[in-house]
Amino acid sequence: MPTACALPHAQPSHTPAPRRRRRFPVEGADVSAAVAVFLIALPLSLGIALATGAPLQAGLVAAAVGGIVAGRLGGCPLQVSGPAAGLTVVTADLIHRYGWRATCGITVLAGLAQLGLGCLRVARGALAVSPAVVHGMLAGIGITIAVAQLHIVLGGSPDSSVLANLRALPAQLAQLHPAAVFTSVLTLTLLLAWPRLPGRAGRELRKVPAALVAVAGATATAALAGLAMPRVDLPSWSSHALAGLPEGPVLGVVAAVLTTTLVCSVQSLLGAVAVDKLIAGRPGPQSRVGRADLDRELLGQGAANIVSGALGGLPVAGVAVRSTANVNSGALSRNSTMLHGVLVVVAALLMVPILEAIPLASLAALVMAVGIQMVSLHHIRTVTRHREVPVYAATTLGVVFLGVLEGVLLGVAVAVALALHRLTHTRITHEEKEGAHHVRVRGQLTFLAVPRLSRALHRVPHGAHAVVELSGSFMDHAAYESLQDWRSAHTARGGTAELSGRRGGIRTAEPTSSTECRCRPWTPWRNHQSCFAGAPAAAAAADGAAPGRAAARELARGISSFQRNTAPLVRGELARLAREGQQPSQLFLTCADSRLVTSMITASGPGDLFVVRNVGNLVPPPGEEHGDDSVAAAIEYAVDVLGVRSITVCGHSGCGAMQALLAARDTRGADGDTPLRRWLRHGLPSLARPAGDRRARPRLAGRPAADAVEQLCLTNVVQQLDHLRAHAPVARALAGGGLELHGMYFHVGEAQAYLLAGTERGAVFESVTDGDDEDHGGAAEGVGAGVAGAVAEGVT
Repeated sequence: MPTACALPHAQPSHTPAPRRRRRFPVEGADVSAAVAVFLIALPLSLGIALATGAPLQAGLVAAAVGGIVAGRLGGCPLQVSGPAAGLTVVTADLIHRYGWRATCGITVLAGLAQLGLGCLRVARGALAVSPAVVHGMLAGIGITIAVAQLHIVLGGSPDSSVLANLRALPAQLAQLHPAAVFTSVLTLTLLLAWPRLPGRAGRELRKVPAALVAVAGATATAALAGLAMPRVDLPSWSSHALAGLPEGPVLGVVAAVLTTTLVCSVQSLLGAVAVDKLIAGRPGPQSRVGRADLDRELLGQGAANIVSGALGGLPVAGVAVRSTANVNSGALSRNSTMLHGVLVVVAALLMVPILEAIPLASLAALVMAVGIQMVSLHHIRTVTRHREVPVYAATTLGVVFLGVLEGVLLGVAVAVALALHRLTHTRITHEEKEGAHHVRVRGQLTFLAVPRLSRALHRVPHGAHAVVELSGSFMDHAAYESLQDWRSAHTARGGTAELSGRRGGIRTAEPTSSTECRCRPWTPWRNHQSCFAGAPAAAAAADGAAPGRAAARELARGISSFQRNTAPLVRGELARLAREGQQPSQLFLTCADSRLVTSMITASGPGDLFVVRNVGNLVPPPGEEHGDDSVAAAIEYAVDVLGVRSITVCGHSGCGAMQALLAARDTRGADGDTPLRRWLRHGLPSLARPAGDRRARPRLAGRPAADAVEQLCLTNVVQQLDHLRAHAPVARALAGGGLELHGMYFHVGEAQAYLLAGTERGAVFESVTDGDDEDHGGAAEGVGAGVAGAVAEGVT
């Protein structure tokens, strides 16, 4: 007799099957990424320790702790931490002043300070530092590193300051050490030439890190040639020095802790933001790693510095070179960072004889190259474009000649002074041209500039036409009131006044009709009628105007609305795209139906989508275009030239092309053969999907059975995706893993988008709602919440 109780082993049909436990808990991609990062970290850690004057084991300790501790506790899963070149100058100065064990103690105190800052949740505040100050700090550190390591490259030993190293350089050039110079030149040659190996074989060889190849090649050559020169010396771990309490003036120790905290924190937080940008536009599992938690990252870096300092290691920070290698190697989680730290521990215990064969000149050449790369031409061009060269130069020179903390403070002071100068320095001119009086305001319009603005405005005669041009990005309340009062008085005396200029966010009044246009960019033309002077198009047609003329008037009004309301908002972005060219990540193939507004339903902007529209969103199979290669040409251009990473075929409800297919299934007859009938023949396969094909009747999830037109619209999307796969460029990209295909359906009447998701029961279009972008897996990556394809900036 049946009962209401289910059997103990019964499960609801919708309950997912339990996932099998992986034998090895780390993904293969994380393992390969960890190996790649380890091969880069090993020589760099030794080289940075050499550059600071610390015991060489300290670099290995910091690399291992940075990988394991910061990797496990930090808030940026794919950022790799360890001894950083940006900390070299700070650490070298601390060792020179306080000794090695006291430096380790200062590192522990800096870690405690980072923990405090992380608990106060002030990580975002560190990003408020001007980029010109940060870039200048890194450039100054890079110059200091390069000048110091040049002495070791030439066979000598560096001094403690840049000026002393520069003064001693002529004498060092006169006493070259041939073996050291040869080893250094060989290292630099391999370092520069390896990434430029040509051909297919070169592409495979370039997968081996250039730093490893350079050091290994120089080491092997020096050993085979029997060159006598100083080499790596790793004493027994039993004699390794641990942290000690720093001794000296309290203010000096506090300044040292603050400097270490500042450099470690800023470099790590900026690195985390750069890693976010690097993975933001990547397709596949990496895009689901999630954004960095900067406060947690600060806590993780603080814990790593406490452990590293306590164990006798160098200070730890996020390292751009290793983080970039980690992301580019396909890492999927923090396991790659932690595993790289474990590999460093294994190397430090088992590879001591191999490491002791490395010449110090080779490591010095490697670190010198890293220092030179820290003076980035890209950063110099950026600060030049933003007119912040004084800030960059002051910070760089301050770091080189005064110290890191002093240089940063000098750069911040110059940045504040420059901002105050720009805020208070406003240029106001007046001229008469072609019967109009032009008053031009260049700079920020604040209360300090109101007297000069008033004098310029009162030069405009009564009853004249005046144009006030504003080009700044800020106008305070006093300036606004003064400008509006003058305008009201001038127009009351019979004059006209036009305020122009919306650059940088300034919104100014413009001479318009009494009704303000509040239409959005996608508002239909008929909603714009109240925004323009004159009769609507329908009224004009009723008065006898030709329909074509009325339509032209609607087009002109739409263009006018764009120029008035939308163009000022997108002008800057379009100017950037004009300079850099288009780099869309998506090819969006959809119907020409006028109700389908692609930018609206995908929340995309200029440069995001490469759009192809035709009647019925059809993709003719290869060889069946019959003289019309436009779709095939667009596909080839998008995949082979633009390098799009995703192609979406989008159908929609109430499609007229699908209705025509149902009304006249046989479009092959000679009678009445028209271009439209010939084009619609490419949709015939959608009418005749094989009965055994489980995708023959795709459906909308959670909806009753569709009518014939909607069923054909859904089937057509699936069919056109099959046609896409037959095109050679698409097939090649799919085979290489660089392209994804997605299906989409838009219900016009409900304003609801659906994404195609294949299941065991057939093809299902699942609805996309707010917050569903992660639930749809690969489909959401193609057309989720906004199809905008972000192009991540590289981390250097």
